[in-house]
Amino acid sequence: MTTPSFVIGIAGGTGAGKTTVARNVADAVGESVTRIPVDNYYEDHSHLEFEERKSINYDHPSAFEWELLRAHFSRLCAGESVEMPQYDFEIHNRTDERVAVTPSEILVLEGIFALYDDAILEMLDLRVYVMTDADVRILRRIERDVVDRGRDLEGVIEQYLETVKPMHEQFVAPTRKHADIIIPEGANRMAVDLLIEKIEAERSSDRTEAGQPELSLEPSTRE
Repeated sequence: MTTPSFVIGIAGGTGAGKTTVARNVADAVGESVTRIPVDNYYEDHSHLEFEERKSINYDHPSAFEWELLRAHFSRLCAGESVEMPQYDFEIHNRTDERVAVTPSEILVLEGIFALYDDAILEMLDLRVYVMTDADVRILRRIERDVVDRGRDLEGVIEQYLETVKPMHEQFVAPTRKHADIIIPEGANRMAVDLLIEKIEAERSSDRTEAGQPELSLEPSTRE
């Protein structure tokens, strides 16, 4: 059993580059990162018909099952495994599949509301907000939803104007005040590198305190 030594929350608006930042961190430090997407914790709406599920405001905090996310994240922070739900954006609902997640040295929570909940905030060692221009974010949102999730362009634009944009302004953007680090323009390479350096320094410090030899983290040693 591994108890995470460093717990990070990465938030930001839709299409801001949160997942890219999380992946860059994971690539830099190797297999010792466990990523938890907040999106996996959308409420289960199996009792609703497809058209009803389509009409739900998925950019409002109430769309998420916070009690389950808090419970799972707390267990992961304590070094325990969880059965994480899976979500299918094409059907607007959870699937029947659950994935066993075992925490590793670094735990990353990533999603638009990663810095929203007070209980979650208390579990984080580092709070990151990815800030990207709205025009860039909507273009990324359109590309993702139309190409990757099979949605029609008109519906994506309508959803953005009716729920995504106003919910971002009301609920997501204000969570920036909780951030320890703000990364501008999505996956800004310099800012991401600084974030990775901070994480690696924390890992090295933990190894030294534990009496373990420090690992070389020079760029030339990474694959």
